[in-house]
Amino acid sequence: MRQLLMTIIVTVMAVTSASAQLKLSENNIDEILKVMTLEEKATLVVGHHFKLYDDQGNWIGWKDALVRGVAGQTQPIKRLGIPATALTDGPAGVRIEAHRDGTDQTYFATGFPVGICLASTWNTELVEQVAQSIGNEVREYGCDVLLAPGMNIHRHALCGRNFEYFSEDPVVTGRIAAAYVRGVQSQGVGTSIKHYAANNQETNRMGNDVRASQRTLREIYLKGFEIAVKEAHPWTVMSSYNRLNGPFTQAHPELLTTVLRDEWGFKGMVMTDWTDPRNTADQLLAGNDLMEPGYPAQTEEVINKVKSGQLPEEVLNRSVRRILEYIVKTPHYRGYKYSDRPDLKGHAAVTRQSAAEGMVLLKNEPVSRPSGNTSDPALPLKSGLKVTLYGINGYDFLAGGTGSGDVNKAYVVDLVEGLTNAGYVLNDEVKQLYQDYSRYIYKSEKSELGFFTTWGDPKMPEMPMKKGLARRMSKQDDVAIVCIGRVAGEDKDRQLEGDYLLTEVERQMLNDVCEAYHNEGKPVIVVLNVGNVIETESWRCLPDAILMAWQPGQEGGNSVADILCGRICPSGKLATTFPCTYSDNPASRNFPLYTNIPQPWGAPKTEKKDVDYTRYEEGIYVGYRYYETAKRPVSYPFGFGLSYTTFEYSKPRVRSVKGGFEASITVRNTGSVSGKEAVQLYVSAPSGAVEKPITELKAFAKTRELKPGESETLTMRVSNYDLASYVTSRHAWVADAGTYQLRFAANVQDTRARATYCLAKENVTLCHDVLNPAEPINELSIKHYINE
Repeated sequence: MRQLLMTIIVTVMAVTSASAQLKLSENNIDEILKVMTLEEKATLVVGHHFKLYDDQGNWIGWKDALVRGVAGQTQPIKRLGIPATALTDGPAGVRIEAHRDGTDQTYFATGFPVGICLASTWNTELVEQVAQSIGNEVREYGCDVLLAPGMNIHRHALCGRNFEYFSEDPVVTGRIAAAYVRGVQSQGVGTSIKHYAANNQETNRMGNDVRASQRTLREIYLKGFEIAVKEAHPWTVMSSYNRLNGPFTQAHPELLTTVLRDEWGFKGMVMTDWTDPRNTADQLLAGNDLMEPGYPAQTEEVINKVKSGQLPEEVLNRSVRRILEYIVKTPHYRGYKYSDRPDLKGHAAVTRQSAAEGMVLLKNEPVSRPSGNTSDPALPLKSGLKVTLYGINGYDFLAGGTGSGDVNKAYVVDLVEGLTNAGYVLNDEVKQLYQDYSRYIYKSEKSELGFFTTWGDPKMPEMPMKKGLARRMSKQDDVAIVCIGRVAGEDKDRQLEGDYLLTEVERQMLNDVCEAYHNEGKPVIVVLNVGNVIETESWRCLPDAILMAWQPGQEGGNSVADILCGRICPSGKLATTFPCTYSDNPASRNFPLYTNIPQPWGAPKTEKKDVDYTRYEEGIYVGYRYYETAKRPVSYPFGFGLSYTTFEYSKPRVRSVKGGFEASITVRNTGSVSGKEAVQLYVSAPSGAVEKPITELKAFAKTRELKPGESETLTMRVSNYDLASYVTSRHAWVADAGTYQLRFAANVQDTRARATYCLAKENVTLCHDVLNPAEPINELSIKHYINE
């Protein structure tokens, strides 16, 4: 017995000695797993909860944070050489604290254009360049993963976070996201594509059950993620807060394992969105590897459930291995000596250029003179003009949205500064009125004025305009610019009244300004400083030009001025449709209005429509797929955007290649100024087993800047798999045999050239029978809807 005891002691000492010398490397992850204790494994799958709170739940500081202000961290295991790593928000730039105790150095990050602005460039090369700059700041500020990009579909215009997301279309979403991921990860840091999946509303986002058909999920809400995973290989994926056909997405094995890993081949790590403890064992079983932000109770749960047999240790080992495979790629593991001094000046130039390319010129018409004559189009504006700037957001310009998508930036260039820099002379009297009003608002009681939104970010109410002001100013200035702004963000969906729609004060301002300046034969330009769709149909006839500036980042005022003065020719196009009315969108039947909020804590549980659950009864008919198929008029169609020049499309060609085809088109600048053109390839499929939209975007490409008379041939590749519809009865993607009609278009309603592609044999890709709703969804049929 004594000899046996000595043998055990020697063995334990040998193992302990060996493990004491063993340090994590890319080649010894299996060995590390063997010597890790259960407690260490349980620690690694739970994030480091480093925020400190007082007894009342108020945040009071940081504990052991690698970088002040990051969203989360992984936990270190020092004896095995496993470092902590830092996870930082967010899509529009690195979100960290700008000021730190004990130093005068600042840690500002660049505020880049929001996602919807980047997508509106339709330029994957540009997006990749922007993302390289973002990735550089992630690395130089000592972080390892950027919690971005946001990829949820614009199902409805009232979603509070649409500004972070790219498009209503999954192909635009996927290709822009893939470019973003490639750019960030080229800098040796990771991304976390989010929020997987169907996080399309903020109302009750942590409990809402999305109820959608298999086809709707696969064709619309998962397709963008699929493209990004397959094309760009993100380091991590973030599972969303909501439920999906019953289970939480964070504990949904069909979503996180069957689809993501088995079908798409994802090899990276899955982390939760920042959630209070749920059932951690279920999350691990489903394929969620890292729990963020992390709570001690989760570590204890993992240990106890492994010991009781409720959580197999091999499941825990699987997640630990994925986390270790992630860690060995990070700057913290590789010992990168970050500078805390990224090239902010250079990145400011990147954001200025990219924001301008994402801005969309919605209207540009000649100005009517009192004599009945007309002038040239209102834009571009001649240099040196005297400008009256109306609208509070011209003076309090919005660089981005609120919540985790915001950035602590050193400055924001407003329209006053931007227009002045471009050589325009601003009306000092009107400027003083707005500045005085702004100071008054900031000093006033916030709760009474209601001008603070989620996370304490300001939303300035519009200034009521003094009677006769516009009439007086129109006689002394050359042009009026009216800036209309909107801010939205995390935790709350947008409102219909006063948010999607103009307020009465804004309508009166726009009416008064247009009447006064048009009576003098002078132009009125509207600049929309918004992160999402707003209603335009009822007022777009009033001004002479409308520029959708989005929320364009910290250089926004300069970017707007670059477009208005003609230094940059507008080339942005809408990645989302502007409907005529709120009710035109079929998703409005199943979306929570701001009055439709969850019951207070402690109230009896109810199944409240669009709050506790949301039925996606519009099915695949999201955005232009609906408007075009149902022949519904829109205010501005998907893909729309004007230019200061003109383009001719010619020589459409289609060439069959292995597994699909290549489509090419020659684009020539037929105008008088240099510019870029984004070409969209739409496909109409032959009839088959399932009802299909009349047309769908399958590819896009953008020219370089073409001088007048210059041409470029663009080539786009489409696979037979890309042509397929999901047929639920066969659990398969099916591209029907037959002739596919191809349209090379400037927008979904503006076809410039046509071609065809013949698929001789049906192309089928089998899938697993997963993601079924608990009960059938009464989905929209366009034929039925039109007959109604």
